[in-house]
Amino acid sequence: MFPAEYKIRDLTIRPAAVLAPMAGVTDTLFRRVIRGLGGCGLLMTEFTSSEGITRSAAKTLRYLYFQEDEHPITAQLFGANPAVMAEAARMVEDLGYDAVDINLGCPAKKVVKCGGSGLLRDLPLLEQIFCAVRRAVKIPLTIKLRAGWDEKSIVAVEVARLAESIGVEAVAVHPRTRMQGYAGRADWSIIAAVKQAVKIPVIGNGDISRPEDAERMFRETCCDAVMIGRAAASNPWIFLQMQEFAETGRYTIPTEADRFRLLIDYYRRIYAANPPDGVGKMKQFACWFTHSVGNGSELRRIVHAARTSGEILSNVESFFEGRAAALAGPSPVGAGRSEDPAYGPRQRVGCEATLGT
Repeated sequence: MFPAEYKIRDLTIRPAAVLAPMAGVTDTLFRRVIRGLGGCGLLMTEFTSSEGITRSAAKTLRYLYFQEDEHPITAQLFGANPAVMAEAARMVEDLGYDAVDINLGCPAKKVVKCGGSGLLRDLPLLEQIFCAVRRAVKIPLTIKLRAGWDEKSIVAVEVARLAESIGVEAVAVHPRTRMQGYAGRADWSIIAAVKQAVKIPVIGNGDISRPEDAERMFRETCCDAVMIGRAAASNPWIFLQMQEFAETGRYTIPTEADRFRLLIDYYRRIYAANPPDGVGKMKQFACWFTHSVGNGSELRRIVHAARTSGEILSNVESFFEGRAAALAGPSPVGAGRSEDPAYGPRQRVGCEATLGT
């Protein structure tokens, strides 16, 4: 039931699995961890302020930095001014992205005032944005949306049809409303309804935590691909597991040694890059990632007690020092490779990190 690939115009996504855009998470470091593990066909940036891009704000542009091994990759924008969104999309195209995506899903209060899921309440404005961005770029244009603002205004099918009529070439559907946030269960029947309503590719998103969930979503909705966000942060192997499951009906569960190697490699990358939010990223990742590590609560405690990225790295290495022999082995994400600084030139490199989409 797993599609091998899907196409957005002439852009082939293989496998048919997408890393969801998550603010504060899907920077170039995390994306390349996912790409290195395998099984993910398309990477997406953090959602990025169109206003910040067009003002050439360094803090915003930094998040648009990516490396060549991340292709295919989509930049996701948010905003509510059609002209500004169009100009930001042109800048994204000039940077070499394979596609541009419009965020219609973020539920954060500070975002819905100027885009995100707030646009689902103003379809005339949304139409203007679609038209302006479509005229501005030659690369594929996609959208990611929620079901609607609340349960009384489910507009996913209407928005998908509008987008298709204007030239949007794929739609990702998170079937919760803005008012739900991440509470309750995602209503996959909304994904199925969108799939029946349009001819462009439909990507299903929401409540996929295991390969079996992805298989069930494909079967129940007939979607063309799946998009995974929060589950990828706690289990970066999920895309590879989906690929294994599709091929064999089984998949490998990472060992504690696998988790240590990935954790320490990721922390070393953050430490080497020295981003301004490096300590926060390390602590955030520890919250998601360490629940399957033996004595994970103690590991989280020592990470959160540290004040610098160097102290965190040292503490994590010390935590596993007693098991060094058992955990020895090559890193699955390419530790030791000679790479450019993770974020590239400070003056070039995307959006102010807030909440997930």
